[in-house]
Formats: sequence, C-alpha cells, structure tokens
Amino acid sequence: MSAPRPAQERKAGPLEALRAVVWSFCGIRGGAAYERDVQRLSPLQVIVAGLVAAAALIAALILLVRWVVGSAVMG
Repeated sequence: MSAPRPAQERKAGPLEALRAVVWSFCGIRGGAAYERDVQRLSPLQVIVAGLVAAAALIAALILLVRWVVGSAVMG
C-alpha cells in the first residue's frame, strides 16, 4: 500500500468541487481557498459542478415562483 499523498497533490472530490462553486456563486471565496482549489480542482470538475449548481438554483427558483403564485391564487 502506498503512502498518502500530501493534501496539495490530492485531487478534490465532487463535493469539494461543488462547495467551491457554491461559495464562488455567493462571491465570498478567500484568496487562500481559491489558490488551494486551483491546485486541486480540474476544469472538468468545476464545469460539471457549475452546471449542477446552476440547475439546482434554477429549479429552486421555479419551485419558489410556483409556490408563491399558487398561494396567491388560493388565498
């Protein structure tokens, strides 16, 4: 069994990529966290996580609008 690689050489997982994208959507990425993500995340991970986060945001907004419009009609 090989020894674990240092943290900066270890590739980030999908949840870490999604977390980095969500923090970036909010606009509150710190400089040190950004540098760490640049070293660990591949462009493909960032693209996929960005598409997933954008789809989730759009779905949440659609559900919110449907709920608001539905409650306005009923009430």
